[in-house]
Amino acid sequence: MISLRNFTVDDAEVFQQKQNTNMSLDEIKAMFVKWEQKEYAGKYFEMFAVIKDGEIAGLISLYQDSMSVVSCGPEIFECYRKQGLGREAMLLAMDIARNKGYKVVLQQIRLDNAASIALHNKLGFETNKYIYRNNKGNEILIYVKPL
Repeated sequence: MISLRNFTVDDAEVFQQKQNTNMSLDEIKAMFVKWEQKEYAGKYFEMFAVIKDGEIAGLISLYQDSMSVVSCGPEIFECYRKQGLGREAMLLAMDIARNKGYKVVLQQIRLDNAASIALHNKLGFETNKYIYRNNKGNEILIYVKPL
């Protein structure tokens, strides 16, 4: 069983180690302070730590696409993968989104991300299987699910 909570500046060192980032602790703390605003580019955005047995096992975000549509992006740290945590985190995050009034989850998933495609299929997301290119030039599939 897992839980979700917002990151705090006290999580910076653990985040730096588990995310294998080149960011300094001060840069990570500043990022967490921005996340506390729960807004990005004028839209709702919230980042959660995925907690398993008191440890940060990953992160998951909610980002508003429109008034009724939200995206939900999980990332489970490598040492915690293949334990079903991504599925649990998605279900918890979708509950949060539903409680905030969102009606649909829309995901852009890279074509080469087999694990994420399998996860979204298990969760009942639908796709038209048409391959799009995102603004970074990656081939993606669009997955949607009503809340």
